[in-house]
Amino acid sequence: MFLRRTERRKNGKTHHYWNVVENKRLDDGRVVQRHVLYLGEINSSQAAAWRKAIEVFDEDAGRARTLALFPEDRCEVAAGDASVVQLRLSEMQLHRPRQWGACWLAGQLWQELQLDRFWADRLPPSRKKTRWDQVLQVLASYRLIAPGSEWRLHRQWFGNSAMADLLGADFGLAEEHKLYACHDLLLQHKQALFSHLVERWRDLFSADFDVLLYDLTSTYFEVNASDLPEGTKRRHGYSRDKRPDCPQVVIALVVTPDGLPLAYEVLPGNTADSKTLRMFLSKIEQQYGKARRVWVMDRGVPTEAVLAEMRNSDPPVQYLVGTPKGRLNRLEKHLLDKPWQDAREGVQVKLLAEDGELYVFAQSNDRVTKERAMRRRQLKWLWKRLRQIATMEISREELLMKLGGARSKAPAAWRLVDIEIDKARPSFSFALNRKKLRKTRRREGRYLLRTNLTDNDPAQLWKYYTQLVAVEEAFRNLKGDLAIRPIFHHDEKRIEAHILMCSSDCSMSYELQMGVGHGPRRLGVGTAVPFDDIDPLRNAIVPSVSLST
Repeated sequence: MFLRRTERRKNGKTHHYWNVVENKRLDDGRVVQRHVLYLGEINSSQAAAWRKAIEVFDEDAGRARTLALFPEDRCEVAAGDASVVQLRLSEMQLHRPRQWGACWLAGQLWQELQLDRFWADRLPPSRKKTRWDQVLQVLASYRLIAPGSEWRLHRQWFGNSAMADLLGADFGLAEEHKLYACHDLLLQHKQALFSHLVERWRDLFSADFDVLLYDLTSTYFEVNASDLPEGTKRRHGYSRDKRPDCPQVVIALVVTPDGLPLAYEVLPGNTADSKTLRMFLSKIEQQYGKARRVWVMDRGVPTEAVLAEMRNSDPPVQYLVGTPKGRLNRLEKHLLDKPWQDAREGVQVKLLAEDGELYVFAQSNDRVTKERAMRRRQLKWLWKRLRQIATMEISREELLMKLGGARSKAPAAWRLVDIEIDKARPSFSFALNRKKLRKTRRREGRYLLRTNLTDNDPAQLWKYYTQLVAVEEAFRNLKGDLAIRPIFHHDEKRIEAHILMCSSDCSMSYELQMGVGHGPRRLGVGTAVPFDDIDPLRNAIVPSVSLST
């Protein structure tokens, strides 16, 4: 081990950063450096103290030398018959336990999707014999198993994993600059990657792509927006993560009802939902050709103009979309005379054909119970909070602040309460608006859908719409299990490559769920087993064994 200094100029000033690094010899004889400890900016006396801590005096050589991080024990060769090897079992040692099970399973998922072949054809070895396809497999496996920064992969995770053993490689795959440089090679293969995955899903799971679910999410960056370059996609906009103070990018995603991602796009953070659908319709048609597809979307995504284009295209593009409550006000009188039909147990629908479209007014008993409980809980809290504020002796400004806080915490309940603030003194009165409450109760658990699928069974239409939860699950997977955030990149292309890698890992995650979580379906890695049975395999470790002779 030794100290290494890195020089960096920032704002016209030179900074020196120090690291403790260790030399590691690769199989081809080259030596690379592994970061052991980051010290930051230290002064000369501190640097001298660190050098003294990692050096020892070699009496035979008459000079100081650095210590190895894991010094190899040397034993005297046992005397005796040269054809007999004597082992001292009492001195047997197990060291460097490495996570094997999860790495092996990630490798099997990688091979089942034939991503090893796909990337080997597109990422050939460099002139320095760098296997970029294997570097990418390490990055993808890391994000699937223990997501974090590339720095953590280089410094800690790779050495504690069995990736080198499974790939027949060495620490060269985890050199810091290679992990970052690999991102620069990915974006140009984005379209080919998803075309390849679609074919694999057809072969593995007989997946069909007649129904496509479309939605958007955002992911934010904890940076100062004024420091970002001109023209960047990281911008302020409507934050689904409740972080309007941070710049963000918008991710538009198309998945199948099984949750398999079909395409995605990274858009500027200030992109409105209604401006994204036309682009995606064209993108899917160009990549996968014209076919009979049903697009399922939430309200607010399509505009009236785009829906008209979908109806008038050749062949017509079919859709099922949620409808804003304002349209329900207009159609409510027409729906009153329509009879309820049972779509399935606990779900009733009313159908109304109008202007070439079919409106489906659906009522779910489960949703009624859930939304009613949510409304009661919120209204109970708000009522209690208003009583507390009414008894406080505070200024008018403080009163308005506290009422604003209560409104932001219980917005749905706030709309059911009439509040009148005294203009002369800091006090207010409040009362329940029973007319609004009755109207809210009538609409709880009820949804208005619109579609140009006029000949479809209402139960099927309801099933299509409830499958939007697959998109929400994909977003939760990206933000939770795969930890798309925080993003440890500043270059925009690498940010998009990071999101591409998370999308690819999302495919591996769903492959695992579909392969071992759904009865007779199975992966090529063996028979299907329950999820609980994966843990012993996932947590399996393999150590190195040292035997003294």
